[in-house]
Amino acid sequence: MTTTTLAVLVPLLPFLGSAAGLLLGRAVPGLARPLAVLPVLAAAVLAAVVAARQGGGKAIDAATQLTPTGSVPIDLALHIDGFAALVAVLVGVVATCVQVYSTGYLRHDPRYSSYAALVSLFTSAMLLVVYSGDLMVLLVGWEIMGICSYFLVGHYWETPEARSASLKAFLVTKLGDVPFLIGLFALAADAGTFRITGVLGAVAAGGLDHPTLVALLLLAGVAGKSAQFPLHTWLPDAMAGPTPVSALIHAATMVAAGIYFVARLLPVFTASAAALTVLAVMAAVTMVGSALAALAQDDIKRVLAYSTIGQLGYMSGALAVGNRGAAVFHLLSHGAFKALLFLAAGAVIHAAGTNSLTAMSRMSGLAKRIPDAYWTMTVGLLALAAIPPFAGFFSKEAVLVAAEHAATGETTAAPAGAGWIVLVAGLLTALLTAAYAMRLWLLAFRGRGAEAPDHGRQPNAMTTVLWVLAVPSLGFGLTAGYLDDWFDGSPLTPTLTTAVLGTGLAVVGAAITYAVRRTLVARTTPPPAVPAGTAPAPAAGVLAAPHVAHPDAEAGQVEAEALDLPHPAVDPADPGRVLLGPLHRHAAAGFHLDAVYRTLFVRPVLAAASLVRFLDREVVDTYVNGAGSTAKGLGRLVRSAQTGNVQTYLSALLAGSVVLAIVAVVLANVAAGA
Repeated sequence: MTTTTLAVLVPLLPFLGSAAGLLLGRAVPGLARPLAVLPVLAAAVLAAVVAARQGGGKAIDAATQLTPTGSVPIDLALHIDGFAALVAVLVGVVATCVQVYSTGYLRHDPRYSSYAALVSLFTSAMLLVVYSGDLMVLLVGWEIMGICSYFLVGHYWETPEARSASLKAFLVTKLGDVPFLIGLFALAADAGTFRITGVLGAVAAGGLDHPTLVALLLLAGVAGKSAQFPLHTWLPDAMAGPTPVSALIHAATMVAAGIYFVARLLPVFTASAAALTVLAVMAAVTMVGSALAALAQDDIKRVLAYSTIGQLGYMSGALAVGNRGAAVFHLLSHGAFKALLFLAAGAVIHAAGTNSLTAMSRMSGLAKRIPDAYWTMTVGLLALAAIPPFAGFFSKEAVLVAAEHAATGETTAAPAGAGWIVLVAGLLTALLTAAYAMRLWLLAFRGRGAEAPDHGRQPNAMTTVLWVLAVPSLGFGLTAGYLDDWFDGSPLTPTLTTAVLGTGLAVVGAAITYAVRRTLVARTTPPPAVPAGTAPAPAAGVLAAPHVAHPDAEAGQVEAEALDLPHPAVDPADPGRVLLGPLHRHAAAGFHLDAVYRTLFVRPVLAAASLVRFLDREVVDTYVNGAGSTAKGLGRLVRSAQTGNVQTYLSALLAGSVVLAIVAVVLANVAAGA
């Protein structure tokens, strides 16, 4: 079988699995899990075969005209280079892990079959984006992911949080998609084609008439899809969906699509120094702001969500300095350890019965109840904090090295100012990332107080996946010296300067957080020990024990119940409050961007809608109702003449004839006199 045929099957198999799951999942429940896992697993295997055959060499191109348009043609095209081949493997592996994990996490969920089918469709759409060689076909996958995220984030639609989060995710990403679509058409108009190879050829030949305008329009869509400032606010709220969905969105699909798109068309953006500077500023604000917000969150999944936003900022920063190799390398590394972190967080939420870090900090023995999640999440957090030799260290260093080279003028692909912006923001974010990773680990696994509730052993489907993902989270970075050919030949190995600075700042951030936590714990009276599953009454100066979800429920039900549980009072031993000081309140609220958007956009739109409704009801309806009332009045007058008496009708007919005769005579005399 040819490589092209195998590549076509990669996005096709999950799509067919999704269709079969929707049609047969409820009718034949026994088929729901095989239809969820096997097509995605087969796609992952085929993606690995395609990557092996492509080998980082010459790109594989194939196309057939999809439909004649009369102007710019639309082709069903494949364009598989080293970037596409490796990203497709990532998507397939993470999606397979998510589907396997979900068989245990949502094993008794009544909507599991539709959920699994949507996950497969989500995977198929991302694979279409990765392999597509035509921008219009890429746009199809781009938009399918948007609608899939709406349904998956709103899986627990019974809760108001899930309903509002799904709607917010859909609307905010669509807000970015409008200029994105305009940018695609403008790009095709300048290049004369939607084919990616044709667009890149036009850029190389200087064929873009409006490179800055096109790049900025496209960046708006990327900011929405990849949750970059200022359109990032939907991603933390999207944590209301099931944890496996969060893992898929954050690690290998939706948010990765925007970064991948810019990497795919990077020459379009490097044609405009202004666009690269805007991208650098956007990346810097995103990195630092999200890291500060993560340090103040109480929900374990929201910490990881802001973490994703910050790591995507690293990728955007690498693209802003013109190095797509570093960006995609970090995308691959981040996909592994972020999927691990979210799936481990699902196990932690199940064991703790809550998603609140404050509540977990008031439990003891949580790490002993879930050793698999404890050890694998520790690996994931070390990779997130970029501690060597974990994967995140090598990929983050690749970004910092690229920024350093741009700042010092060793490369001319981007302005030196953009390099300095990314480098400084990246180093500061390294410090903050290690701080919030250490805070999460301490609050979740080093709590004090009542024994954690016993929810039983996690299903093997969940724990096995965690160890599978722990392997690349630990060792993928070691491949940095062997992947040059896959990434345009650009070196990915760290340099001494950035390695010392980045790792040193990470160690300092973690050490300070640990020291602050120990100091605060020493000053705080621990909660009294009580039997597991009971909640003591709070005493003065003593931390109150948390409320948790039903201890006998399965993981998915625990998470759904945890959404409705109130978060406990402030933990006086939370290091985040001390580290952030007066900034904590603002960081916990995401720096009030939602409030700003409500003031600037939501309220004016609602006010305009109220005005339109008023005009419709009080003005337009008045005229319409008046016309109707006039017709009804005339009808009543005419109806009064319909008596049913024949003599009356004849009299009226005779009188009318006489009147008409008189009028005729008068008009004739007037005409004769004239």
